[in-house]
Amino acid sequence: MRLVECVPNFSEGRRRDVIDAIVQQARTGNVKVLDIESDPDHNRSVLTFAGSPEAVKEAALAVSAKAIELIDLNKHSGQHPRMGAVDVVPFIPISDITMEECVQLSKEFAQEYASRFSVPVFLYEEAASRPDRRNLADVRKGEFEGLREEIGKNPDRAPDFGPNRVHPTAGATAVGARQILIAYNINLATNNLAIAKQIAKQVRAKDGGLAAVKALGFELKDRGIVQVSMNMVDYRASQLFKAFELVKTIAEHHGVRVLESEIVGLVPMRALAETAEFYLQLQTFNMNQILETRLTESADERLVAMSLTSFVHEVASEKPVPGGGSVSAYAGAMAAALASMVSRLTLKKLANEKDRTKIEHTLEETEAIRQRLISLVDEDSKSFAGLMEAYRLPKGTEAEKQARSLQIQSGLKRAADIPLASAENCSQTLSLAKSISHLANENVLSDLQTCVFLAHAGAMGALANVEINLASIKDDEYRKETSSRTEEIRTRVEQDKAEVLKVIASRGRT
Repeated sequence: MRLVECVPNFSEGRRRDVIDAIVQQARTGNVKVLDIESDPDHNRSVLTFAGSPEAVKEAALAVSAKAIELIDLNKHSGQHPRMGAVDVVPFIPISDITMEECVQLSKEFAQEYASRFSVPVFLYEEAASRPDRRNLADVRKGEFEGLREEIGKNPDRAPDFGPNRVHPTAGATAVGARQILIAYNINLATNNLAIAKQIAKQVRAKDGGLAAVKALGFELKDRGIVQVSMNMVDYRASQLFKAFELVKTIAEHHGVRVLESEIVGLVPMRALAETAEFYLQLQTFNMNQILETRLTESADERLVAMSLTSFVHEVASEKPVPGGGSVSAYAGAMAAALASMVSRLTLKKLANEKDRTKIEHTLEETEAIRQRLISLVDEDSKSFAGLMEAYRLPKGTEAEKQARSLQIQSGLKRAADIPLASAENCSQTLSLAKSISHLANENVLSDLQTCVFLAHAGAMGALANVEINLASIKDDEYRKETSSRTEEIRTRVEQDKAEVLKVIASRGRT
């Protein structure tokens, strides 16, 4: 299911009737309203809803229309920086949709929004038209009043869409596409705003603090305290507990204690699980141990549903999964994808019907292999998690020891079978690459070569994972049969790699 999240921020956090009227526009649309957070000190509300791209776009336009009707920035004041009644509208990919598609969606929304409401729009984050507009803080610099003075006079402040002047009451709006963001605030037991601002400066990424963290210091006058308000732009690059510990440490240096912290809006379960893992000092903990994860598991929780950046962050962490088996399957899937690309581009050049039939068959096969390897990325990590659960089984009595041993042996076989399947699929990809190497479009021979290297790496890595598990398996017949299969695959992979590279090299010399 193609699912997009939208989190428009409105410059109103005090008048409940206005907030309700804006939210009602989303409730009457074909989207699911997930959350609404209003802060009177910031005088700002954050609405979260999700749905299909088309439904989300229409709901965003509807809530914007009501906000522009009811909010006058000339009468607005609050702690949070703002430049528009509808201050920011981000689109976030959730499932079966790419960041590139969300960028396109944000641009379509921005164009229609600017045209319909005569409000200038600045694209930011992934949708930014210029490098200096990626950062929302840079786009919003000077806020409504400052932008009102500069726009139309300073070419650098010209909007991406709409009039080159602010709307008299609605100001301007930032529209973009981004990954999931966590709005995280830490309140301090002091009314000294200078301390909050100093801590924010030390915490935020642009001043040498935590990666992917934006931070500001605010005064909460009604409570007589101050706040370090943070946007965790990538919660995998800098986890919540890192932000909390750093703020706490710096605050203690100033003789100030942390009063409390809060999350504004929604938060991924993984972010909270990582925090629990840190403070409870859990060992070999994984998301599959969370009951709700197992009960509500969906495509969104799969490794392959992550962005490549997030997947790499997961691999780089100290957690044992995803590890070499998942990475090998991922490499194989990329190899199969390249083989599919080469096949498609070759078909455009071929006229011979017999050759076309062969390439079409290859394309069908590589696409099937790609899907199998994608599923094996997650299957490999799940098999490891299952094996760890087996090792944690009780072993107090003889019966418990026997049951535990059987479960471990079963887990080891599954942990070997999955990378063996990955290696076999990588081998098949190499064989198919060899079969089309003579016919492949010469403009994509380097891509075919990359396919070969990736398929070889995927196969070798997967076989290494088979062998590490095989060493602990007690079933002699299984070990013998599996060892024989690994050697067959290894021999075939090395031979096919050498042959296809030889063909590619010979064609490159002609």
